[in-house]
Amino acid sequence: MKQPFYITTAIAYASRKPHFGNTYEVIATDALARYQRLLGKEVFFCTGTDEHGQKIENLAKEANITPQAYVDGVAGEIRGIWDAMNTSYDHFIRTTDDYHVSVVQKIFKKFYEQGDIYLGHYEGWYCTPCESFFTATQAVDGKCPDCGRPLTQAREEAYFFKMSKYADRLMTYIDEHPDFIQPELRKKEMVNNFLKAGLQDLCVSRTSFTWGIPVDFDPKHVVYVWLDALTNYITAIGYDPDKSYEEQSETFKKFWPADVHIIGKDILRFHTIYWPIFLMALDLPLPKKVFGHPWFNFGTDKMSKSKGNVIYADELAKHFTVDGVRHYALSEMPFSSDGSITYEGVIKRYNNDLVNNLGNLVKRTLDMEKKYFDRVIPTPGAEEGSNAELKAACASTFAAYKKNMDDYHIADAVECVFSLFDRANKYIDETTPWALAKDEAKRERLGTVLYNLMETIRQGAVMLQAFIPATAEEILSELNTEARDFASLASFGALRGGSTVGESKVLFARVDAEAKLAELEAARQAAAPAAEPAQEKPEGCALIGIEDFAKVELRTAKVLAAEKVEKAKKLLKLQLDLGYEKRQVVSGIAKWYAPEDLVDRKVAVVANLKPATLCGIESQGMILASGEETVRVVFLADDTPLGERIR
Repeated sequence: MKQPFYITTAIAYASRKPHFGNTYEVIATDALARYQRLLGKEVFFCTGTDEHGQKIENLAKEANITPQAYVDGVAGEIRGIWDAMNTSYDHFIRTTDDYHVSVVQKIFKKFYEQGDIYLGHYEGWYCTPCESFFTATQAVDGKCPDCGRPLTQAREEAYFFKMSKYADRLMTYIDEHPDFIQPELRKKEMVNNFLKAGLQDLCVSRTSFTWGIPVDFDPKHVVYVWLDALTNYITAIGYDPDKSYEEQSETFKKFWPADVHIIGKDILRFHTIYWPIFLMALDLPLPKKVFGHPWFNFGTDKMSKSKGNVIYADELAKHFTVDGVRHYALSEMPFSSDGSITYEGVIKRYNNDLVNNLGNLVKRTLDMEKKYFDRVIPTPGAEEGSNAELKAACASTFAAYKKNMDDYHIADAVECVFSLFDRANKYIDETTPWALAKDEAKRERLGTVLYNLMETIRQGAVMLQAFIPATAEEILSELNTEARDFASLASFGALRGGSTVGESKVLFARVDAEAKLAELEAARQAAAPAAEPAQEKPEGCALIGIEDFAKVELRTAKVLAAEKVEKAKKLLKLQLDLGYEKRQVVSGIAKWYAPEDLVDRKVAVVANLKPATLCGIESQGMILASGEETVRVVFLADDTPLGERIR
């Protein structure tokens, strides 16, 4: 019987499309899940979407649709991205699923009936984007301590959970289970900043909005979004609060307690304080580990739509393949400090690791195998010095890889495998197979060298199955081997001599760094007007003088023609008449305007913007528009003269 292993992501908030930093979490969790399967365990990998709360209700109103319709669209987009990133989840839960709603209502009633919840009034600070409550001490300068956005004062009737009732018990548990919260510095933050400071009772219902799970015995209340969301980890595997632990479903008894919750560091408080206390109140075991991963920043700045520095994983994959995106995400995120993504960094990592190191190694090895042995794997001969060193490198790599993965040092595990490929490339230079091939007396030695290379590649590919599974599958298929599990790494030599390898292929095509960087940056700028809204008050911007404003030349123009850009859903190509000249502008407004909506309309143009090439089309300026979720072109009166400067 396989050992069970239950791993989860935090469920993604269904307010908008997840950016690269959000998507990292599901990629990393998938790598850990695949690793555990390779160890021979029965893995249950759960992810999903958190779909209730005031923020979503507000966004639905702005979009003039129902909250359910809104979250149906965003949840579908999130799941589509998870699938596009080749993540192997076993269950995708939505907090609007009927079974989840029913169990949350039962849990809330159970807490109330056993005296953990009481009715009162809430008055204090509230952060709508974070769906979080804060005391006056926590709300420094009226801003959210988590996201830094302005807080609002709220007063309403609410139910409260008696957190203090379980605080000492939780502190004892954390002391007795030193690995419960990882990394260590995150544990210190939770203990020192929250537990030792004293827990206040938690507001667990709202009456100021309706988009949430109704409290069935008091329907003017909806369940606090975090009580709703956190319980997904047990509702997803069949928990029923009306049954004892022994009476629970076989799936629940097999997989609970969870082996690890993988979450972002910003929601650690909810998972290491609120969630354990809710479980204690349900008389359920606590998860074995909560791992709070760092963030991916854009360069040195936090990703923010309002800053225009958001990167999306699915769009990046169009340029660098899915495995290229997965590799960057997994190799660039440190264990405890924030990672960084820049287009320059992605291109460099892609070319250096995937093209030069891995791709080149596999291609030239299989090319030599075809040239010298007609693709038939030779049987290795006597072992020599460099052979033994290569075999030892394989053994030490797997040991280090395994330790790093067990400790959640994913980037270090990735580095181990690519260091092995580095060593194999060096082995080619040391043994010079092309020189051996010139001497028939050295044919056995040549066969041994190529066998050692292919076996090293096989061992690396087995480990890569956790990280870049499609590429690993391609390599193992080219090697024509069924030796794909960790048991096959116990010794050097699982590749079967006498079998025939496949034709070599280019795994990753080299990217022209300069050209690709220009293309990506232009596309990002073009997409900026159509970006989804950051649901936050702008933090302010630098003031400029009149001399700076005067540098921007705004001119009036008429749209002579408009057409869609092939292979670019967001772009329209416009032909404009400025009176004194005609020019072409590419604008990211296709989602909101059909070409016929624009023809003969007068618009404002940034006339002195440097030309940019978008999807191979030159754009000579930018038309003015407002909004993000819904973009509105700034149209001018029909009698506006062409080419007139706007001041």
